[in-house]
Amino acid sequence: MKARLVVLISGSGTNLQAILDACAAGRLPAEVVWVVSNRAAAYGLTRAEAAGVPTRVFPFSPYRDGGRSREAYDADLAVVVAEARPDLVVLAGWMRILTAAFLDRFPGRVLNLHPALPGQFAGTHAIERAYEAFRRGEIDHSGCMVHVAVPEVDAGPVVAQAVVPFLPGDTLADFEARMHAAEHELMVEAVGRWISKQ
Repeated sequence: MKARLVVLISGSGTNLQAILDACAAGRLPAEVVWVVSNRAAAYGLTRAEAAGVPTRVFPFSPYRDGGRSREAYDADLAVVVAEARPDLVVLAGWMRILTAAFLDRFPGRVLNLHPALPGQFAGTHAIERAYEAFRRGEIDHSGCMVHVAVPEVDAGPVVAQAVVPFLPGDTLADFEARMHAAEHELMVEAVGRWISKQ
């Protein structure tokens, strides 16, 4: 029995593509049954459609413009996601912090990818912040992790992590490319680990 995955995205969907490819190759005993984006322009929607995966755009702007709370959005998003009967919800470049209004609907079943190691560079622009720390001589490596999502930002039990070293002469683009490559492998590894423990 394949695990049912719902993937939430906000952007280009390269981590989504890694999951889709791993499923298609049989490296993950899973299928992506739905992709949800908070941005209609997210290229990840095109990737999903090319793979024959249904998509849904669920923007926050009507809630914000109508004076409705983040919690109200998250509660309604949870209803939408639950329609797909997911075994696991994967945040693969989902650029919104999810509150308990969403997470409590899928306890222990939401994985988040973050481009930093546990306890380091929580929040946005983690890759850029790590690179600046490297330039200042403060660190010689960073990394990425996949963790169970909790209401606190980029916290929660770690499922998998990978170290990404800085190399002499690294530009931000160099480091970012290696980080993204590590993320793609780690995302697939973490989803596989989670499935194997169920």
